[in-house]
Amino acid sequence: MTLRQAQGPDPAQGPDPATHPTLDELQAEALEWGRKPRSRGTWYVTEHIVRAMRAYGWTIIVGALGQPILYLLGLAVGLAALIAAPIDDAGQQVPYLVFVAPALLATAAIAVASEEFTYPVMQGFKWRRYFYGFNASPLSSPQIANGVVIGAGARMLLAVAAYYLFVWIFFAWLHPGVTDPATAWLSVPIGLLGGLAFGVPLMAYAGSLEEDTGQFALVQRFIFMPMFLFSGTFYPLSVLPVWLQWIGWISPLWHASELGRVVTYGKPVEPWLVAVHLGYLLVLAVGGMILARRIFTRRLAK
Repeated sequence: MTLRQAQGPDPAQGPDPATHPTLDELQAEALEWGRKPRSRGTWYVTEHIVRAMRAYGWTIIVGALGQPILYLLGLAVGLAALIAAPIDDAGQQVPYLVFVAPALLATAAIAVASEEFTYPVMQGFKWRRYFYGFNASPLSSPQIANGVVIGAGARMLLAVAAYYLFVWIFFAWLHPGVTDPATAWLSVPIGLLGGLAFGVPLMAYAGSLEEDTGQFALVQRFIFMPMFLFSGTFYPLSVLPVWLQWIGWISPLWHASELGRVVTYGKPVEPWLVAVHLGYLLVLAVGGMILARRIFTRRLAK
């Protein structure tokens, strides 16, 4: 080995092309690494959202398992014991607990949506600003919005699945043969759709807020609670006066509850009305998603 070989390449001659990539090769490598998060960006954001839920994981688990137990026990040994007569639902006589259960399942998804699509969205834009960090990478603004929705949807799915499990156990114990197991499982995706129909427009609203001055508390008091009480959750909507029924007509909870009752115990419903229920929920969810993506794009461009 010569002295020149032992010392390596001469710095005056520049990098050795055999061992150092060219500028074009470095650019191609950077673009290749950028394409990976760009193509999978939605799932990276979803992973972050789900991992962040570990900070309050026990709250999620206890809520998903404890809420249906408390509600169904309270209704089964409390309110349902006082209401001995069955509920007349569109000419069909059903036990009170059977009537209420599909609405409670949809309510569980909407309650999760009211949590995940409010303060966490404000946190991503204002308090911790991690949405801006995501957007500084190859992730796009619509992918960030998609990931937030899918991450929250995963928690909603856990909640409605737990509710369905306990509903099935209660029905098998208290009212065997009343529900149709071949279609009752469809109440899970219906409840999830109901939660998205309420939550995604709420996410768009949360993304448009610059400051938290109590707007989310107003949503809970003047939107969520009236919707819960006047959407045919605990009694048929038809028993309300007409001047209150409109709350149920525009409520995603009522539409999801009616669909849940159709698949759970075969509530008699005209096919066109089933299409109206599904169409209304889809319009809210898809329209809210389009609006949310636009708001995320505009806000993250600042």
